[in-house]
Amino acid sequence: MEAFEVADGNLGLLEGGEEALYQQLLMQAAQEQQENQPAASGSLKIIPKPGFCLKTKAQEGDKVFINVCTAENMPPPKDMTEAELLTLLDSDDPTGYRIPMSLGEPHAEVDRSSKGCTAYDVVIHPTFLVKIQSSQVFMGFFITIVLEGLESKYEMTLDRNWVILKNKKFIGTLPEQTIRSQSKPWIMEMDSSESMPDMVSANKKPLISEVSSQSAGEERKSKAPQPKFTIVQEPPEGYPEFLVAEIELPKVKTAKSVTLDLGEDRILLKSRADIYYLDIYLPYNIVQEECGAQYNRKTKILTITMPVQPQS
Repeated sequence: MEAFEVADGNLGLLEGGEEALYQQLLMQAAQEQQENQPAASGSLKIIPKPGFCLKTKAQEGDKVFINVCTAENMPPPKDMTEAELLTLLDSDDPTGYRIPMSLGEPHAEVDRSSKGCTAYDVVIHPTFLVKIQSSQVFMGFFITIVLEGLESKYEMTLDRNWVILKNKKFIGTLPEQTIRSQSKPWIMEMDSSESMPDMVSANKKPLISEVSSQSAGEERKSKAPQPKFTIVQEPPEGYPEFLVAEIELPKVKTAKSVTLDLGEDRILLKSRADIYYLDIYLPYNIVQEECGAQYNRKTKILTITMPVQPQS
């Protein structure tokens, strides 16, 4: 992105709303420059559609607006009832429910009193917008996650006394965003004589163990049966460096008949002729570019090694 400069150095001469408007124009020019760039390999452009706007303040007292938007190509979270969410929040591990969302870059805007403010765009799937608008429990949970996410990403503090605007769905503009798309790792076939990764062993503590026929991810999109699988973490205690998934595929003859997509916190596996279908969420974000997969033709087990993103 090119840098934009004030040619005559007269920015200090502008006052009040004029200075805020000038900053807004510069920010919009920079955003347009970025939007005209093609999406990088492995990324996906999303076009936000307005949902609702939340107003709060930063620690310094500056106005902050959060535009909650939707995009069809954002993945939806897994379906959950209010009772299930409340039970999860009261459990020892309340982080088990993840909401896929995109937190956009800040952009300078002007409020209705011609004063400068900052807006952030948060993009979710349309069906989840409908859910939070019909449930105070999900709305409160979602806004808490959004505020904490923005605070963590941009190192700021936001006031929890927020309000949802009644007559305005968004503030300013809604620029395109670029998100990381799912990667498709190459699956290496192995003979029985080849050893599996050392970190996969019987004494590892299971992080996820799913053997039923119901999907652990979003609502199933295939009638194919879900394979048995286990996921372990390494090291077994504390924050993991790796997750290792073992998926049993007894009816698969070759790795070429399997499609594996890895999202930031998701595994999606499909096979030809609808032999198997697996769609699950992971409790940690992974480093997609460094993941690897191996299929053992004798044991009929697919092993996926997934480095975990470091703690922020």
